[in-house]
Amino acid sequence: MSVVLSGIQPSGSLHIGHLVGALENFSALQKDNKVFYMIADWHALTSKYNQVEVIRPSVYELAATFLAVGINPVSASIFVQSAVKEHSELQLLLSMTTPLSWLERVPTYKEKQANSNADLNSFGFLGYPLLQAADILMYQADKVPVGEDQLFHLELTREVARRFNHIYSTDFFKEPQAVLTPTAKVLGLDGRKMSKTYNNCIYLSDEDSAIKEKCTRQMISDPKRVKKTDPGNPDQCPVFGYHKIFSSQDDQEEINRGCRAASIGCFDCKMKVAENLIVKIAPVRERVQTSLKNTKSLDDVLGDGNTQARKVAQETMEKVREIVKLPKF
Repeated sequence: MSVVLSGIQPSGSLHIGHLVGALENFSALQKDNKVFYMIADWHALTSKYNQVEVIRPSVYELAATFLAVGINPVSASIFVQSAVKEHSELQLLLSMTTPLSWLERVPTYKEKQANSNADLNSFGFLGYPLLQAADILMYQADKVPVGEDQLFHLELTREVARRFNHIYSTDFFKEPQAVLTPTAKVLGLDGRKMSKTYNNCIYLSDEDSAIKEKCTRQMISDPKRVKKTDPGNPDQCPVFGYHKIFSSQDDQEEINRGCRAASIGCFDCKMKVAENLIVKIAPVRERVQTSLKNTKSLDDVLGDGNTQARKVAQETMEKVREIVKLPKF
C-alpha cells in the first residue's frame, strides 16, 4: 500500500478550486492508500504572521471540510502540522544540506512576494519549501497529490532527499512521485488564477444567493459577444470552462449549441453554471456548518490524527538522528 501525504493551509475560507483541485482527489486516494492529510498551520504563518486570528478558526473549518467531502478519519490521518514538532526538527536538519540558491529559485517565491500585501522578506517564507519537503519526507510518502503549479516544489523535495541520501551515504529517504489532479484548473471570476488575494473566488461557504450573484454579475464572459443576438464562441469563453467542470454533458452540449446560435444569452448561461455550482457546493457547506456546531467531535478527529502522525514522525526522526550521528541523551 502506497503512502500519500498532502496538506492545505488554514488561511481562510476554501473555494471551489480547492474542492475540485484537491479535496475530491484526497477523498478518492484514501481508498487504496495509507493517507496523511495535514492542516498546514505553520505554512499559513509564513504569509499570515500578522493575521493570526484567522488561523485557529480556519483549522476547524478545514477539518470540517475534510469530513464533509468524504474523507474518513478511520482510514485517513487528519492532523495539524504544529502538533507534530518533529516537522520543524527535520526542516532544520535538511537545511544543513540544502543550498540557499535552491530556495531562491522557487518560482512562487518571487510571485507571492509581488502579489502579497504583507512583507514576505522573512526566513520563514524563504524556507517554507524546505518545510514542505520535511512534511513529505517525514512520512516517506510515495505519492503527493499536487496541481501543476506545485510540481517545482515536489521536484525540490526530490532533490533535497537525493542530496541528503548522497551526503550521508544512505538510501533512507524516498523520492516521492506526483499525483496530478485529473480535473482542469478552475479560473477565478475575472479569468485569472482563483485566489483570495485577487478577490475572485466562489467559496465553499457561499450561500446560494451569493453564488448566483457572483456568477451573473462578476464572472467574465466572451468579450467579443456584446449583444445576446451575437453568436458566441464557447471555446473562447471563460464561462464555458466552468461548464466543462461543473455541468453535465447534456448541459454542455445545450450551452455550446445555444451560444453559437445566439439562442441563449450570457446571463442564462451563467445562471446555469450557478445552479450546477449550488448542487455541488450546498451539501458540502451544510455538512461543514453541522460539524462546526460540535467542535468537540473535531477535536477528537484531530487528536487521533495527531497521535497517528506523531508516532510515524518520531520513528522517522530516530532514524534521521542516527544517520546524522547526533548524540543520544
